[in-house]
Amino acid sequence: MTGSDLIGMMILAAGLFAIGVFGVLARRGIMFQLIALEVALSGPALGFVAAGAYHADPQGQGMFILVLTLAAAEVAVGLALFLRIRRTAGSDDSDIISGMKG
Repeated sequence: MTGSDLIGMMILAAGLFAIGVFGVLARRGIMFQLIALEVALSGPALGFVAAGAYHADPQGQGMFILVLTLAAAEVAVGLALFLRIRRTAGSDDSDIISGMKG
Protein backbone atom coordinates (compact mmCIF):
# COMPACT_ATOMS: atom_id res chain seq x y z
CA MET A 1 0.00 0.00 0.00
CA THR A 2 1.38 3.39 -0.97
CA GLY A 3 1.02 6.68 0.83
CA SER A 4 -1.57 7.96 -1.63
CA ASP A 5 -3.64 4.81 -1.06
CA LEU A 6 -3.54 5.46 2.66
CA ILE A 7 -4.62 9.07 2.18
CA GLY A 8 -7.52 7.96 -0.01
CA MET A 9 -8.65 5.39 2.55
CA MET A 10 -8.42 7.94 5.37
CA ILE A 11 -10.49 10.42 3.35
CA LEU A 12 -13.07 7.68 2.77
CA ALA A 13 -13.04 6.82 6.49
CA ALA A 14 -13.53 10.48 7.43
CA GLY A 15 -16.36 10.74 4.90
CA LEU A 16 -18.12 7.70 6.35
CA PHE A 17 -17.77 9.11 9.84
CA ALA A 18 -19.11 12.52 8.75
CA ILE A 19 -22.08 10.94 6.94
CA GLY A 20 -22.87 8.88 10.03
CA VAL A 21 -22.69 11.84 12.40
CA PHE A 22 -24.85 13.90 10.05
CA GLY A 23 -27.37 11.04 9.91
CA VAL A 24 -27.55 10.82 13.70
CA LEU A 25 -28.08 14.56 14.04
CA ALA A 26 -30.46 15.03 11.11
CA ARG A 27 -32.85 12.07 11.43
CA ARG A 28 -35.58 11.83 14.04
CA GLY A 29 -36.40 8.12 13.84
CA ILE A 30 -34.48 5.98 16.29
CA MET A 31 -33.92 3.17 13.77
CA PHE A 32 -32.39 5.58 11.26
CA GLN A 33 -30.19 7.01 14.00
CA LEU A 34 -28.97 3.52 14.88
CA ILE A 35 -28.15 2.80 11.23
CA ALA A 36 -26.31 6.13 10.94
CA LEU A 37 -24.38 5.31 14.10
CA GLU A 38 -23.24 2.05 12.51
CA VAL A 39 -22.03 3.99 9.46
CA ALA A 40 -20.21 6.41 11.78
CA LEU A 41 -18.48 3.49 13.52
CA SER A 42 -17.43 1.92 10.24
CA GLY A 43 -15.34 5.00 9.40
CA PRO A 44 -12.77 4.60 12.20
CA ALA A 45 -12.78 0.83 11.66
CA LEU A 46 -11.77 1.37 8.03
CA GLY A 47 -9.11 3.82 9.18
CA PHE A 48 -7.63 1.27 11.59
CA VAL A 49 -7.47 -1.41 8.90
CA ALA A 50 -5.93 0.97 6.35
CA ALA A 51 -3.29 2.23 8.79
CA GLY A 52 -2.48 -1.32 9.85
CA ALA A 53 -2.08 -2.40 6.23
CA TYR A 54 0.13 0.59 5.46
CA HIS A 55 2.45 -0.11 8.39
CA ALA A 56 2.26 -3.91 7.94
CA ASP A 57 1.02 -4.21 11.51
CA PRO A 58 -1.80 -6.60 12.49
CA GLN A 59 -2.92 -4.31 15.33
CA GLY A 60 -5.18 -2.45 12.89
CA GLN A 61 -7.17 -5.63 12.38
CA GLY A 62 -7.31 -6.15 16.14
CA MET A 63 -8.75 -2.68 16.58
CA PHE A 64 -11.25 -3.45 13.81
CA ILE A 65 -12.43 -6.49 15.81
CA LEU A 66 -12.77 -4.25 18.88
CA VAL A 67 -14.83 -1.67 16.94
CA LEU A 68 -16.96 -4.46 15.46
CA THR A 69 -17.63 -5.84 18.95
CA LEU A 70 -18.54 -2.36 20.18
CA ALA A 71 -20.92 -1.93 17.25
CA ALA A 72 -22.59 -5.28 17.99
CA ALA A 73 -23.10 -4.31 21.63
CA GLU A 74 -24.47 -0.93 20.56
CA VAL A 75 -26.96 -2.64 18.25
CA ALA A 76 -28.15 -4.97 20.99
CA VAL A 77 -28.68 -2.19 23.53
CA GLY A 78 -30.08 0.21 20.92
CA LEU A 79 -32.63 -2.28 19.64
CA ALA A 80 -33.73 -3.12 23.17
CA LEU A 81 -34.24 0.59 23.90
CA PHE A 82 -36.02 1.05 20.57
CA LEU A 83 -38.46 -1.75 21.34
CA ARG A 84 -39.14 -0.43 24.85
CA ILE A 85 -39.72 3.14 23.63
CA ARG A 86 -41.89 1.92 20.76
CA ARG A 87 -43.98 -0.18 23.13
CA THR A 88 -44.28 2.56 25.77
CA ALA A 89 -44.75 5.64 23.59
CA GLY A 90 -46.19 4.06 20.46
CA SER A 91 -43.81 5.98 18.20
CA ASP A 92 -40.19 5.78 17.11
CA ASP A 93 -39.66 9.56 17.14
CA SER A 94 -36.65 10.46 19.26
CA ASP A 95 -38.28 13.72 20.44
CA ILE A 96 -40.74 11.66 22.51
CA ILE A 97 -37.92 10.54 24.79
CA SER A 98 -37.50 14.06 26.22
CA GLY A 99 -41.13 14.05 27.36
CA MET A 100 -40.91 10.74 29.22
CA LYS A 101 -40.75 10.76 32.99
CA GLY A 102 -39.56 7.97 35.24
